[in-house]
Amino acid sequence: MTKPETLAPLTLVLGGQRSGKSAYGESLIDARGMGGVYLATTDSNLAKQDDEMLARINAHQIRRGQNWDTVEEAIDIKSAIGRIGGEKPILLDSLGMWVANMLEAGRYPEDEAENLAQALFSHPAPVVVVSEETGLGLVAENALGRNFVDALGILNQTIGAVAENVVLCVAAIPLTIKKKEQ
Repeated sequence: MTKPETLAPLTLVLGGQRSGKSAYGESLIDARGMGGVYLATTDSNLAKQDDEMLARINAHQIRRGQNWDTVEEAIDIKSAIGRIGGEKPILLDSLGMWVANMLEAGRYPEDEAENLAQALFSHPAPVVVVSEETGLGLVAENALGRNFVDALGILNQTIGAVAENVVLCVAAIPLTIKKKEQ
């Protein structure tokens, strides 16, 4: 993995499954040497019913180490960001899981995209957002799949528009898509 760039106030890290996007997002915060707050959109209590998901959560926790605090919030990310405070940078992982949670709850993530983007952008500490890039796949064969892809695509576009840095991870190689001059 290449040396992480300077941590901007808001960075969006996109990639497919197992692309290295979470590890890269963590490296951006770890480069500061003070740890951060991992804002997880997966509820570990629910994951206990799914051995594969629990293994993913455990792998992420082990990789992050002890300098990280974890906050779990499956739905109300904006409020969670407000509760975290501004001392440590935040890694929000992942928008795709949040969109799935919202759809499962019968809510429309597109309706909250602007408010979420504003909360991320205005947080006093740097924020790194990890999200799945869905624009490279096939059109889903059912309505739920199409709704997920559409909602996440709109959310990625909305956050990408206000983020200073946007990075696409491919095969654990970060490719800078957008970089605000520091």
